[in-house]
Parts: sequence; structure tokens; C-alpha cells
Amino acid sequence: MPQKPLVLDAPVPEKRAHTVEALQAEILEKLTYSIGKDAIVARPHDWLKATILTIRDRVIDQWMESSRETWRTSNKRVYYLSLEFLIGRLLRDAMSNIGVIEPVRAALKNFNVNLDDMINLEPDAALGNGGLGRLAACFMESMATVNIPAYGYGIRYVHGLFRQEMSEGWQVELPEDWLAHGNPWEFERQESSYEIGFGGHVEPVQEPDGSTRLEWRPAEHLLAVAFDTPIVGWRGKRVNTLRLWSAQPIDPILLDKFNAGDHIGALEESARAAAVTRVLYPADSTPSGQELRLRQEFFFSSASLQDIVRRHMQAYGDLGTLSDKVAIQLNDTHPAISIAELMRILIDLHGMKFASAWKVTKATFGYTNHTLLPEALETWPVALLERMLPRQMQIIYAINAEVLGEARAMGGFTDAQVANLSLIDEHGSRRVRMGQLAFVGSHSINGVSALHSDLLKKTLFSDLNRLYPGRINNKTNGVTPRRWLLECNPELTKLIAGRIGPEFLDDVDLLINLDKHADDPTFQDQFKAVKRANKAALAQVIKDRLGIVVSPDAMFDVQVKRIHEYKRQLLNVIEAVAQYSMIRSHPEKDWVPRVKVFAGKAAPGYWNAKLIIKLINDVAKVVNNDPAVRGLLKVVFLPNYNVSLAETIIPAADLSEQISTAGMEASGTGNMKFMANGAVTIGTLDGANVEMLEHAGPENMVIFGLTADKVAEKRIRSEVPRAAIDASPMLREALEAISSGVFSPDDPNRYRDLIGGLYDHDWFMVARDFDAYAAAQRSVDDLWIKPRKWYSMAIRNTAHVSWFSSDRTIKEYATDIWNVPVAGGNG
Repeated sequence: MPQKPLVLDAPVPEKRAHTVEALQAEILEKLTYSIGKDAIVARPHDWLKATILTIRDRVIDQWMESSRETWRTSNKRVYYLSLEFLIGRLLRDAMSNIGVIEPVRAALKNFNVNLDDMINLEPDAALGNGGLGRLAACFMESMATVNIPAYGYGIRYVHGLFRQEMSEGWQVELPEDWLAHGNPWEFERQESSYEIGFGGHVEPVQEPDGSTRLEWRPAEHLLAVAFDTPIVGWRGKRVNTLRLWSAQPIDPILLDKFNAGDHIGALEESARAAAVTRVLYPADSTPSGQELRLRQEFFFSSASLQDIVRRHMQAYGDLGTLSDKVAIQLNDTHPAISIAELMRILIDLHGMKFASAWKVTKATFGYTNHTLLPEALETWPVALLERMLPRQMQIIYAINAEVLGEARAMGGFTDAQVANLSLIDEHGSRRVRMGQLAFVGSHSINGVSALHSDLLKKTLFSDLNRLYPGRINNKTNGVTPRRWLLECNPELTKLIAGRIGPEFLDDVDLLINLDKHADDPTFQDQFKAVKRANKAALAQVIKDRLGIVVSPDAMFDVQVKRIHEYKRQLLNVIEAVAQYSMIRSHPEKDWVPRVKVFAGKAAPGYWNAKLIIKLINDVAKVVNNDPAVRGLLKVVFLPNYNVSLAETIIPAADLSEQISTAGMEASGTGNMKFMANGAVTIGTLDGANVEMLEHAGPENMVIFGLTADKVAEKRIRSEVPRAAIDASPMLREALEAISSGVFSPDDPNRYRDLIGGLYDHDWFMVARDFDAYAAAQRSVDDLWIKPRKWYSMAIRNTAHVSWFSSDRTIKEYATDIWNVPVAGGNG
């Protein structure tokens, strides 16, 4: 029989006071008894930890009450499986959401401690790469805000994504040590540990009734140990859990080997286990790298499913009702092996028949697709899966037979279409298509912008969409307005509240009331003053980190995101080279001063992306030091882009560069963060830019370039890009300057192949879109010199951003996919 936890009868503690006096006393108590320091000798990191522990206590009270309430009501829970959670610093987020920033500031001031300086000491959790991981973090906060009981499941990376530094303009990857001094936000749950197996073989086992079942006998085991972090919703009404798994060996040391003198070999199991949760996205260019990635994905998927099933059985005792009480959302294909693993758990461990298990599995899972790039949809060699996960591979074959049987029964599919439906790619070496597995094993497949979801139906999953019509739906991404407006831009928040009232803090839709103030000169001047202060803060960061002096009165033109050819940082820097040439050639013109800010990381094995970073730095070195430019153009690349750096850059941006090749960006969320902070977007009709255009209005954005349909046409026709280059003297001159070594005199051939690719194929339409982009940039100049027009556009961007709140996105998931009730939220 299921057992309800005893915690239901636990007393609810008295609500802790949020007064300055109470907070001051508690911080001092934590400093003394938890940190073991006297206030006289305490260092800044001591005050940071004492403050975190004080805030954490207040969060824990509501965390436990949120859990009790879920058990009492038996509400359906949402489980969000993601290989990344880019949560950033948590202290300010928690203080803001429970409403104690100012009392804490005052309490610390009494100890001569500056809150803002102290906050900057908190490490950024290195748990993600970019938009995928930051979206997961926004979703966790929004689920708590709209009162959805939820767990996030991921990996507790020791080093996570690398720390990026520059060496002579080249990216250098170093380990990120965010856990070096512990993490005061997390709680180890030793009782929530699960064995994870790899390798071995599958054996038939005779049952007492004469039937036969299959049992996986892994050759290798390790432990997944849970570490929980509370995630606070707005006003602290609900606190949900981010549960991250750490890999630990079953036996930390092999004593027989150690005593035999093999002191290194004795630690082999510990090293193998530690490798699983050491680094995010280990390079997979080698067979061992591929195996490690697969281990990571199965490790956290299996641990999460065992935890979910254990919790469900404890409460209800019947896995037939799993989909009634559990909704599991797969954030991209990384956890797709969960489909086969849940089937194994249901069939092999709980005796379900295949048909029943398949019905439960499909009803439980939803799958969010984040890319149209076939190479970004994971595939694994069949031989690797058969060796590492033999039982799961058997189940994948069985699922594939089911799917292809349904296709045959429906009829009308050609052999090529049937091959495209198959979970096994037979072209070349046989590989398992994880996107296909996630699709067929889920009742809902969603894209993350209207354009992206439409393209999923027409291109990537066209045959699966025909076989399973109605499964694909759209859920346009959003960002949490708490972190990306209220917290990162407090002065703008105060300005808005002073003009339209503070009610928008609880109902972000009320931001639309700002629209009628967009043409008010007084409000525009106030808005501009806030923006300039934010730009001055970023200018100081640029000076401190790079030694480059920039003017906060220049236009801050910003492109910050993962470095990838489809995101077209190359287009941006080529246009900067063209602009540089024009400024030198025509000193008599009134050029708009610009600071072009780049930031982002390139995957360690992605040579062209790393070369683009080097090019940006090479161009910066020449442009920034040329007296003929007179400071009218500055180019900067800020290393080690992370959430905290984004919180400084985004409020300072005047122009937001969202210039990906149309049809290739699934959504984007950086575009929404810039919009919230009053930046004007220059962009293509790609991803969520399309919906931003609908909400902000075409008069408040600068759109250029080929559409997704036109890009597809040009690729099909295999047009030679050379004609477009020859027809554009400005582009041709810029490309010749780069390829001939003007910006790389130490190695004149450094960029020859990179630029040669634009002549040969130009897959990402850099050359084909250049003239339109350059013309759009000159129209931006024309707008900038009309400040009343510019700030009207900027204010209207902020006013119309509410639809891009992640609260709205989560409510749509809850209603259309998860079937869970929601509260109001503030989005």
C-alpha cells in the first residue's frame, strides 16, 4: 500500500521577520555559529555565506510547506529533465523574490558591508552553455511563480562548462571551479541514491507461472546521489526543487589493488565515476568522448526516472496511473534515452506488458525540440548502445518495430519515407536517432517559436508529423521578468513603477501601460539617463577587464550569445570592417559613434567558431588603436560570458543583434531580454524575432535579410555566392582586407579559408545578406541621431515585452501539454 509521508503532520514554523533588526541578528548568528567567525575579522566571503544561510532559512520554511501542500493535495507534478540549468547567482534572485533586498542591504550596512560588492563574490553555477540552460532556469522559476509543483533534474557538474580566457586573441578553455569552496544553497540527499548500470548482458529469467522475462545484468555500477537546491517563485509563495545528480563509486577504493601496490589502479572506479559528472559537454570527437557523453545522459535520465517512479509508488502504489500524476518534459534530445529506460523499468522491474508500458510512457512524456539542424539532433552508434545499454537497445528495436508497423498499416509511405521514420539510421554506420525516439515516445512535441514549430512539421519531422498528426505544437519561449528586468535593471524598474505604478511587478501585462508614455520627452530623458548609467557601468567593466576605454555616449551595439556560424557573428564583424574602412575614407562625414560588444563561447572542437573569436579580437586590436578612427568605432570581446556578465551587458545595450540565418534559430531568448531592457533589435525574420515583430510592431524593430523560404530556395538551387560578392564593392573590399592579412599581419593566411568559404558555398548566407545588413545598420544610424524617435522605439519595446514572459510560456505548457492547474503568476 502507498504510504503518505509523516511530514504532513509536521508543525509549520512561525514566519520569520523581514525587519532590518531581525536580519541583522540572524546574519550575525550565522557568521558566528555556522561560519565560526567574529564580525571583527570576517572577510567578504564570510559575510556572503552568512547572508546566504540567513536567506536560505527563509526559503526553506516555504520549501517545506510547498512540499507538504503537494502531498496533501496529491497534485500532479511536473518533472523537467535538462542536461543544462544555467541558474546563475542565486542570492539576489532569492532576496528579490521574497522581498528582502533593501532590509538586507540596510542590515549589512550596519556591519560596513556593501551588499552589491558582496553579491558579486557569489560564483556562477557552471551548469549550462547558453539559451537551452538559461531557458530551463527561467522555467523553473516560473513554475514556482505560477504554483506548479515541479522538480528540475540535471547533473551536478563539478566544473561544468569551461571558463573562457583569451591568449593573444584565441579562446583558451580552463576548468570552471564554481564548487571549489562548496555551495551553501544545496543539500545532499544521501537517502536519494540510485544504482546506475552500464554494459553487461541481458538474461531470460523463468517466472513461477512459466512465463519468461528479460533481466539486464550490468557489468558496471555507480551511484547517483541527489543534491537539492530550492528555487524560489515570485513573492516566495512556492519553492520548487532543482535536483542535481552527482556520480559516486560503489567502492571508493579497491583495497586489494591498493595493498598489492597498484595505488593508482585502486582508484580507477572513483575516477571513472567522477568523470561522469566532471564536465558539461565533453568533446565527442573520439570514441571515448562519445561514450562519456552517453554515460552522462543515461546516468541522469535513469537516476531521475528511478526517483520519479519511487516517489509515485510511495504515494499511489500503481504505475498504471503514472501519467495522471506525473508529467515529464524532455528539454531537447539529451534525455531522450529516458523513453527506453522508463519502458525497461515498467516492463522488467514492474511486470507491465509492452503495450501497456508504451501507452503509459507516451502519455507521460513531452519533448521540446530546440533545433532544426540535423547535426544537432543526437545520434548514437548502434554498436555503442548495444555495448553500453544492451537492454535499452532491445527496447529501442521493439519500439521501432511498433512505429514502422503503424506506418505500414497507414500506408502511403515510400521506402525512403519509411527509412526516414525509422529510429535507426541505416545510411553509413548504423546509428540510433534520439530525436526520433523522443518524438515517438511522447504525446506532445513542441517547437519554441511559431516559425520553428511550422518548420518542424514541414522539414525535420515531416514524415513523423504525417504518421502522428497533431502531436507537434508551439510553445514560444519566454524569460523570467524578475531576473531580466526587476533584478538586472533596478533603476529602470523604479522608473517604470514611478510612471505606471508598481502593480506591474505582480502582473507584467500591465507594462503595456508604458506605451502611452513612449513619446513623453520627460520620460524619454529619464529612460535615457537610466540607460546611460547602465552603459557607464558596462564601460567600467570593459576598462577593468580589457583596458579599453569606451564612451557611454556612443551607441552600444551588442551581440552576445554562443559563437556559431549560423548566429553570424562573422556577418557582424565583416560589417564592422566595412564601417572601419568607410570612416577612414570619409572623415568629413558625421559618423555615429559605436561600441560593438561581442561575447560568447565557442565549443572546444569547433574550429571556425574559435577562428571567428580570434578575428573579432584581431579587428578590435587594429580598429581600437587607429587614430584615424578618432574613437568613432570600438570593438570589444568580453571573455567568459555567463549569466552575471549578461546581467551587466543587457541593460546597457542600445542595439540588440539578432541576425541568425533565417530558418536556423529555433527561438532565441536573448532577444527577449534585450527587448525588456529597452534595446532596439536589428534582426532577421528568424525564431521568435517574428513574434517580437508582431508584438512590438515593425516600426520599433529593424528587420533585414532573406526569409527562411528564400534561404531554402537558394540552397536548393546551389547558387554560387561569388556573384553577390562581386556585386558589392563594400563587401568585396572588407573580405579582401580580412583574407589578405590586414588584421593578421603575423599570419596573413589565417582567415583565407574562413573567407574562402563565403565565396565557395556561403551556407549561412553571410555574403547574400551583407548588403541588406549594411543598409539596415545605416538606417539604425539615421534613427540614433533622432533621439526622440530612438527612445520612443526603445520604450515601446519594453512596453510590449510581457507576452515574452516565461510565466506565459509555462501556463501554455501546463494547459496544453501537462494538464496541471496554474495560479496567476506575474506574466
